[in-house]
Amino acid sequence: MSLTCLLRKRVHSPQLRFFKFYSPSSSALMLEDETPNFNASVPKTNTRMFHLVVRVFKTLNWSVAREIRFKGWVQSHGFSHSINSFRIIIHTFAFAGMHLEVFALIRDVLGFYKEENRDAFELVSTLLDSRYHVERSVVVFDVLMKVFASNSMLEHAYYVFVNAREVGIQPHIMSCNFLLKCLVEANRVNGVRCLFEDLKNFGPTPNIHTYTIMMNFYCRDVGCNVDIRRAAEILGRIYTSGETLTVVTYSTYIKGLCKVGSVEVAWKLICDLHCNNQPLNNHCFNAVIYGFCKRGAVYDALEVLQEMKNSGQLPDVYSYTILIDAFCKDGDDQKVRDLVEEMELRGIKPSIVSYTSLIRDGIRKNMPMKSLMNIIREISVSGYKYDQTIYETLIDGFCKQGDMYSAVKLLEEMSNNNFAPSAFCYCSLIKGFYKLRRFADALKVFIIMQKNGMWPDTIACNHILSIYCREREFDEALALSEEFQEHGVNLNPYSYNEFIHKLCRESFPEKALQLLPRMLKRNVLPEVINYSTLISGFAKQSNAKKAVMLFTRMTKVGITFNIKTYTILINLCTHYCKMRIAYDLFEEMKERGLYPDQIAYTTLIAAFCNNREMHMARALFDKMSQEGCPPNAITYTCLINAYWRLNRRNQAHKLYDEMRAKGLSK
Repeated sequence: MSLTCLLRKRVHSPQLRFFKFYSPSSSALMLEDETPNFNASVPKTNTRMFHLVVRVFKTLNWSVAREIRFKGWVQSHGFSHSINSFRIIIHTFAFAGMHLEVFALIRDVLGFYKEENRDAFELVSTLLDSRYHVERSVVVFDVLMKVFASNSMLEHAYYVFVNAREVGIQPHIMSCNFLLKCLVEANRVNGVRCLFEDLKNFGPTPNIHTYTIMMNFYCRDVGCNVDIRRAAEILGRIYTSGETLTVVTYSTYIKGLCKVGSVEVAWKLICDLHCNNQPLNNHCFNAVIYGFCKRGAVYDALEVLQEMKNSGQLPDVYSYTILIDAFCKDGDDQKVRDLVEEMELRGIKPSIVSYTSLIRDGIRKNMPMKSLMNIIREISVSGYKYDQTIYETLIDGFCKQGDMYSAVKLLEEMSNNNFAPSAFCYCSLIKGFYKLRRFADALKVFIIMQKNGMWPDTIACNHILSIYCREREFDEALALSEEFQEHGVNLNPYSYNEFIHKLCRESFPEKALQLLPRMLKRNVLPEVINYSTLISGFAKQSNAKKAVMLFTRMTKVGITFNIKTYTILINLCTHYCKMRIAYDLFEEMKERGLYPDQIAYTTLIAAFCNNREMHMARALFDKMSQEGCPPNAITYTCLINAYWRLNRRNQAHKLYDEMRAKGLSK
């Protein structure tokens, strides 16, 4: 039930309903307000209960009170006597200013209500001392609000706040701030806004802590986007209210500015605050450093670090870690080394995040994992224990380098240290096994993922679909793709190309063509790889009409051809002896900035050789080396065989010797 609906239902209920649990004999403090009825029958109760209540009332002895458990009293004396006795004890301690004791007692009562599934809203009227002296219940209502809020019973806490105002009680701002903070942490957007408006309109008057909580609410990006405009309004309210801004408030606002991309505005604010001798801390500077690094302006971030030091604010481990990670991604090894050395000179021990960034950088640069062991050993020497991120980063590195033995051993160590592998870890293993063509092992990992309720990312899914297409029935692989999408995996053109390739390989290009509408229905636009595979499939079936149709469709929808597409079309043209068109396509490919590879060159050279146009074949052969694409054994073999057939043995022998000299085997 929403807070709005709940309050509409309860606040406007009759006044009699609110006080229905009130009892004139409920509190010793109320005797002055009520005329006792000496003719009324005295309820029978246990003497021990009476003596305990009197003893607590007289001595304020908490060691006596803490022996009393509400549930036990209810079982011994009944609910009515127990709640009345507890009310007396609660108000006694509240009157003496013993708030922690009041909190413990109310929490005990609430525990019973929750266990017995009673309506906890009743506690508001039950714990009210006197309708004529409501000020004596202020502490109890404050604590009750906190007890509800700390137990995530936010509607109940808000209900206390609203009803306190209805009976004339002004809650303490600290209790209201506690409720406001709990609402923010629970992402109860409407509740936060309603409570803040109530505080502004009806009191208690918000203080700097209230405004800071609201600043945090508007500057965070959990559940809703950062609302920097409202955050600025809060800042304005603080200035006009006369409250003194704290460094926490400033740093929260600066973080908010950086989150919405206003890093320069945040940096200007820091400079202005520094000039006006306003409080600043590391969080302010670190937010701007992170903001610049996030957009790739790493040297601007480095300048902020320098200004941070000039202002007398010493950088911390997070300042350096942010920059180390950014320069690792930027590939500036020298700056990374300089920052690490500066940390050491300042006596700042790198964090586990710093080490993770260095390891990731090494993996990204394809450094051998053995050379990264120095960093790994340094982690142990520094006294850090591997966390899950370190383990999974190392496992990913071993998988990328094909060392699946080390990856699996590390996975076992990780599990023994009570870290459950994440989906990322499993995906790394699938990709590693697939790269080594250990398809059975990749499938085993996939099955474990499914048992643990996880699903692979798109690339790992493509590998699994590829294995299914290789080793299983087409329909089974297609059904798996549907299951992937049902679980939120976004398939891409490469995913569907596994099916297209399988069908074309099995000589069913027509059936493969039917997958294009299916892709569009799933909001996956066919790309050049899909068309190229289909064109190749139809070309191998000698169906030039369909191949040209697909080529035309690609042109109409604006898909740019790649080298593979051109090579397929060149091969198709040469098959039908359209040598001039084939050569024009070859030149067009280069004009579009695509550099022909060995397959494209060899395809056209072989066609000219078969057509006995040796001058063209030789010219292309010579151009290959000039353009940085050295001929391979197949290219040499095409020319050697052609020269041999034309009885030009000298040229054939010469090319054969050249091929052998280059270490190419026929």
